[in-house]
Amino acid sequence: MNVLLCSINTLKRLYDISAVEVGQHFYWQIGGFQVHAQVLITSWVVIAILLVSAILVVRNPQTIPTFGQNFFEYVLEFIRDVSKTQIGEEYGPWVPFIGTMFLFIFVSNWSGALLPWKIIQLPHGELAAPTNDINTTVALALLTSVAYFYAGLSKKGLAYFGKYIQPTPILLPINILEDFTKPLSLSFRLFGNILADELVVVVLVSLVPLVVPIPVMFLGLFTSGIQALIFATLAAAYIGESMEGHH
Repeated sequence: MNVLLCSINTLKRLYDISAVEVGQHFYWQIGGFQVHAQVLITSWVVIAILLVSAILVVRNPQTIPTFGQNFFEYVLEFIRDVSKTQIGEEYGPWVPFIGTMFLFIFVSNWSGALLPWKIIQLPHGELAAPTNDINTTVALALLTSVAYFYAGLSKKGLAYFGKYIQPTPILLPINILEDFTKPLSLSFRLFGNILADELVVVVLVSLVPLVVPIPVMFLGLFTSGIQALIFATLAAAYIGESMEGHH
């Protein structure tokens, strides 16, 4: 009898997991458009964290940097290295774009893991990392697409489109398809990894004692940072590729 009750309770927990707010959203109507309110709220929080941190650091720069200034200078140097490695000597104008992508995704991923979003109750859905919504990752990927098209066109003009028939016009459909799959790959890679990490933690917390999921959560913080680095690195690589004009 006890075994049966235990099995029923386990199945009930699994059913509750299956009903976790996947696919449910809290909507706002803005100018005739229906938007995901929880994504806007968490995105605003992430943007506020980044803006406040930057303002606090740059409002009184020191010749001998303090810990906070030193940390942000290290982050800036890291982003510049990533941009220079992938784009080349003309990386300068693209550092703000690559840095914005990296920092927004990094802070978004970590906010989903560290901030107690679930204590804030919504009529529908729940608050989570902005990158946990496919619309956010698609938007970031499309921004990257616009950036590398702009980079190629601004440097080569209409001659940029000549790459589609290189090395032979027979490859035209494949080269066009490649440009469509780049944002798709960026979007689903980021979204899939973040969502999978959150679902794994939810399942483990429900099925086993808290001692086991805690190391997994710390591993999730590490992989979240890696995902931000991968996205920023690929974005820089695509921009560098469009400026060089070869694959």
